[in-house]
Amino acid sequence: MVNKNCALKFRAILLFASLLSGGTATAAEFTAGPVFTDFGKKTTVEGVQFDASAHFKVAFDVAKGADAGSLNRQFDSLARFINMHVASGVPAQNITLALVVHGGATLDLLNAVAYQQKQQAANPNIRLIDALLRHNVRVIVCGQSAAAHGYEKADFISGVEVALSAMSAHALLQQQGYTLNPF
Repeated sequence: MVNKNCALKFRAILLFASLLSGGTATAAEFTAGPVFTDFGKKTTVEGVQFDASAHFKVAFDVAKGADAGSLNRQFDSLARFINMHVASGVPAQNITLALVVHGGATLDLLNAVAYQQKQQAANPNIRLIDALLRHNVRVIVCGQSAAAHGYEKADFISGVEVALSAMSAHALLQQQGYTLNPF
């Protein structure tokens, strides 16, 4: 019993001493850029060697909508994908992305007027979608989801493509060499 108490006291002293030593654990710093300065925060990963000659053709599937007036974090993943790979030496022109949106996330692609009418809030996704479109990301909304929610092409952010369905969009993107990001 005495040895057990001594061991516990010794551990407590070691823990306290380590806290006083000034060595603190910190979370990784996440920053935006180099392509998107307001979106797509990423961090460096020490010791990882990345092939800067890599080419990407990736489709992202998003069905979950954001809360009213909130940025859809899954949309932000495309900006992060581009930022982290360009920061790792991959030329931006080697990255080709598509965003396929359906279900509840369809609402997050509405233009300012349509979103305001539906959510009584400004759509924070507009700036992100516009930035993605300027960097040649294809943004495709499921026509079936749009119809189910009563949206027309004119209700969406300019540049958003309307497909017959998300299933059709993914099938065609795969035929064009896109892989599906599972996250």
